[in-house]
Formats: sequence, structure tokens, C-alpha cells
Amino acid sequence: MNQDIEHYLFCSERLGFRTWRKEDIPLMAEISANSEVMRFFPTTYDLAHTSSFVEAMNNDFDTHGYCYYAVDELKTGSFVGFIGLKWIELEIAPFNFTDIGWRLKPSVWGRGLATEGALCCLNHAFERLKLEEVFAIAPSINLPSISVMEKAGMERIKVFIHPKLIGSERLEECVLYRKKKPAAFQ
Repeated sequence: MNQDIEHYLFCSERLGFRTWRKEDIPLMAEISANSEVMRFFPTTYDLAHTSSFVEAMNNDFDTHGYCYYAVDELKTGSFVGFIGLKWIELEIAPFNFTDIGWRLKPSVWGRGLATEGALCCLNHAFERLKLEEVFAIAPSINLPSISVMEKAGMERIKVFIHPKLIGSERLEECVLYRKKKPAAFQ
């Protein structure tokens, strides 16, 4: 293992979760500018957007105690993207909620890292953060993310038209998944 795991907030078997650093910005910008990575989003994102995103994530961490965490692969120490939790204020339920999400570079796809990371974040949410439930949203056509949600033990609770995606016919129909705190964490 090439990484000193002490500087991570928490770890799964293969991943280290941490807050964001300035040097993550160009690496995350490269991921978010990739049209294949962003195929289930209305657009790709540039360096300026990514810089704002990273700042917002660190602010979320300071405010809520969690964010979409920067994630490193422990074996190599390389940055692979984000997996984590975010407080969402969106009138779809109608309530605000903690979302779980992920975005990883294509070179690590197909290895189960998103599922491993999602399970680790859910465990962290329930055990350490004492959250009662966590939600996830994806366009109905985003089968890879829906698969991760289901492998992480989340249940589909709603199909809806996402207010921020209205007009994007391909993406506007979304699914909402939820995982409640398991009895083991009560």
C-alpha cells in the first residue's frame, strides 16, 4: 500500500476518502470534461466549474460534516474521482435530503469501485454521521448508476421529472432511491 491511510477520513478495502485539495482540481476537471463520463448529464464541465465544485465540497464538509469526497485508490495512491454524500435542497419529495453520488475516471470502471465506495459511504453515514436515511438520484437511462444503487442495497421509491433537467427529454425522467439506517446502527 503506497498511501499513509492516516490522512484519510475513512477507508474501504481499496479506497481512501478525504476532503479536497487544490491539486485535485485539474484531475477532477479532466474527469468532468470527458463526454463518456458525463453522458448522463446535460453537459460536461470545465476547469472553472470544477474549481467551484471543489470549493463547494469543502464548504459542505465544513457545514455538514460530509461531502462528495475526493477518493484515492489506496494501492497506487492515485486520485480516481469522487464518491460521497451531499446535502440536497430540491423540492421533489417535498423534503431536503442527503444524497449519495459518484463520478470516477474511466480507467477504473468495471472493477466494482463505485459499489465498494457507495457501501463504505453508506456505512459511514449511518455509523459515524448518525444519518437516518440516504437517497440517490439518477436519470432513468443511467443504468450503471442504478446498478450501483441496487448493489448497495438501496430501494427505488419514486420516478419523477427532475426540475433541473426539464427540457432535456433524454435525462429529465429520474429515479429516486433510498436506504434507511439498518437496525444494526440503531
